[in-house]
Amino acid sequence: MAWIVGERRLIELDTWTPPTERRAARTVTGLTLQEYASDWLEARRTRQGPIKPRTKADYRRLLERHILPTFGTTRMRTVTPDQVSRWYLSLNSSTPTERAHAYQLLRAIFATAADPRVRIVTTNPCQIAGAGQVSSAHEVRTASLDELVTIVGALPERLRLAVLLGAWCALRYGEIAELRRGDIDLGKGLIRVRRGVSWPDGKATVGTPKTKAGVRDVHIPPHVLPNVKDHLQMYTASGAEALLVPTLSGGHMHPRTFGKAFDKARAAAERPDLHFHDLRHTGAVLAAQTGATLAELMARLGHSTPGAAMRYQHAAADRDRAIAEALSKMVT
Repeated sequence: MAWIVGERRLIELDTWTPPTERRAARTVTGLTLQEYASDWLEARRTRQGPIKPRTKADYRRLLERHILPTFGTTRMRTVTPDQVSRWYLSLNSSTPTERAHAYQLLRAIFATAADPRVRIVTTNPCQIAGAGQVSSAHEVRTASLDELVTIVGALPERLRLAVLLGAWCALRYGEIAELRRGDIDLGKGLIRVRRGVSWPDGKATVGTPKTKAGVRDVHIPPHVLPNVKDHLQMYTASGAEALLVPTLSGGHMHPRTFGKAFDKARAAAERPDLHFHDLRHTGAVLAAQTGATLAELMARLGHSTPGAAMRYQHAAADRDRAIAEALSKMVT
């Protein structure tokens, strides 16, 4: 009887909702950030699909190291902008990138929770202007042709192709490390980039490229093609699935393993500042110097942005071949 009286009272006050909705609301009201973040991480998607294993591992690390110690047991609806500000100021300012990434993650979690379709919180308490912006401390300076020659020459022969493909084909290290014999078409002089490898938990994890645009065919500059042929003959096992640049045991080469040799090679070229990823930037600059359009460069590099994707997807493969041939003319 008391329950019926209570329901009638809610109807009179025009605040009645079904009991199941009220129970759900009470559950949502008491939801802690740790509880929600766990579900959020499993359901997280981007325009490209589910987040990559490496990204998920990075998110978990940021949660466990920076966010959950402060907000883990806190009910999400009670988190205020002042609390977020104090938390942000408590993070180590000497690691600005790490701090910005932690803030970006917390902001993204609350942005989903504040979505009208979710309504776990009414507003996002992460309101610090510029806190999620990352300014790179590393200033990229491209490698010159002479420096590339020195670096390649200073590497063990079985590793030289990785640098050549990084610089002249502008491939990412994870793309190179996952290339297999079957991805190389010597007849057409191109590389079919279909996968990449990352090490989110120290273990090689193969997946799709970073973006949908990363699935692409890249023509090999003619002057590099003999190096590819020699490498396939001398250092790549038989069979379409054999890795192009494997470890001595035939597995994926971790970037730290490759980095030990690369560090010595870049020192020989007096470029201790040169990162492997800077070779990709070098390749983009060299390709741009051939007269390649922005759309052609994006297609060759496998880049994609929401505003530009439609413009880039129609870049012609025949033009990419011309870019590759023009690159070789720089060294002949």
